[in-house]
Amino acid sequence: MNKKLATIIATYFGLGLSPKAPGTVGSLGTVPLAFVLAYCFGVYGIVIAAIIIFVIGTLATHELIHDQEEKDPGKVVVDEVVGQLLAFTFVADKLYHNLDYWWLYIFGFIAFRFFDICKMGPVRWFDSKMKNAYGVMMDDVCAGLIGGICLWIGFTYYITLIAR
Repeated sequence: MNKKLATIIATYFGLGLSPKAPGTVGSLGTVPLAFVLAYCFGVYGIVIAAIIIFVIGTLATHELIHDQEEKDPGKVVVDEVVGQLLAFTFVADKLYHNLDYWWLYIFGFIAFRFFDICKMGPVRWFDSKMKNAYGVMMDDVCAGLIGGICLWIGFTYYITLIAR
């Protein structure tokens, strides 16, 4: 993969070049993609896209960081794309062909960003121990899955309260 293509992919079409909060901008830029995937294809669309972007994103990230001192530069936001998509995995069946739960996109965004920024548990381990493209991607995968589980628990609790 050449450097120019790797930069386009790793920065999620330039969103990672934002001068302020590139990770948040990359995550926010992923929400419309998550909406289309969840609405049209459900959980399969989210998971398949996340896997494909993970593989391509890992290759692109490796191309950008292999000869750099900084192993997780802020401009690399393709990892946020994968993590943000995964945050919707556990509620994607509720979002499939359904606009009633549009607010889940807001809470999914917040949940993912919270765990990505706080770096607890496995998120911290991947972030601090693996100084390569795989580690860059995996900390956000963990943050997305933890955020997704919390989103699912919150949604389930909300529905339980409404059903009473």
